Amino acid sequence: MSASFRSLMVWVAFVAATFGWPADAQSWKPQHSIEFVVPAGPGAALDTAARELQRLLDKQKILDQTLVITNKPGGSGAVGLQTLRAHEGDSHWLGTFSTGMISARVLHPDALSYAEMTPIALLLEESMLVAVRADSPLKNVHDLVAQLKQKPDSLSIAVATSVGNHIHLAIAKPLKQAGVDITKLVIVPYKSSGESITALLGGHVDVVSASSPNVLSQYKAGTIRLLAVTTAERLPGQLAAVPTWKEQGIDAVSTSVQGVLGPRNMSPAQLQYWETALAKVAASKEWNDFLQTQLWRPRFARHEEMQKVLDAEYASTRGLLLDLNLARP
Repeated sequence: MSASFRSLMVWVAFVAATFGWPADAQSWKPQHSIEFVVPAGPGAALDTAARELQRLLDKQKILDQTLVITNKPGGSGAVGLQTLRAHEGDSHWLGTFSTGMISARVLHPDALSYAEMTPIALLLEESMLVAVRADSPLKNVHDLVAQLKQKPDSLSIAVATSVGNHIHLAIAKPLKQAGVDITKLVIVPYKSSGESITALLGGHVDVVSASSPNVLSQYKAGTIRLLAVTTAERLPGQLAAVPTWKEQGIDAVSTSVQGVLGPRNMSPAQLQYWETALAKVAASKEWNDFLQTQLWRPRFARHEEMQKVLDAEYASTRGLLLDLNLARP
């Protein structure tokens, strides 16, 4: 081997180690089927979004391999996260991220959390609404706030699926802003928002905080009244008549997001592959039409931006849970 050739090899090794190989030399793609872990049961909102993502990845021929959905409900997402942890560095395993995982991290700081995974991309944003029965004396949020300011424990408020989660915080945040003592609220958790609505209709609770897809059918049927939506602006379409908290004088906005996580220690090439694949789905008309039917909003963000969103949401969530006396100081 000539001295000049050896020098060239040393230089190439130095460049590769210092700056990384060019993108085409670092490219990665799945070598076999991909497992997508959904931390909820079949038919739940997280499952619905994941299965549409699966369908479009296949239909649009974005992947060369099959993507399989595996449902792993339980533990506020922890059961699904354990599956990802078992496949560190293997990007043939992905999973759903949901905002509920943030409150779970605050409430259970010693448990496995999304922070030990790789955030890949955000996909959508979901709003929450406040519902009462159609015959309720509470006509608007001013009636609700007035009664709770006078007696915070006078109304029972249903949430799904646990005290301290994002659906609970979606109603606690504006009520706190309005001057209600949110530590004294009567919060009743149910296994699903469907059960919360059933309890409301049966007279077992007075108020429900729930996500938009879960209230639509009863709202259209005229059996419930929607007092407010948590978004900065009104929702389009069938819920366009529902006012925001903000336009009713209470400056509070709260939304939840869904996205995709990967296992810890993904390589840059693996991350880039999945960012690109998900970006293609997010830009498609079919995906955006699907979001509209579910009353969800598009909110695509790649890895770095998603990490910033999660960090900001964690700080905000922790502060509110401290106000509720639910988090450790």
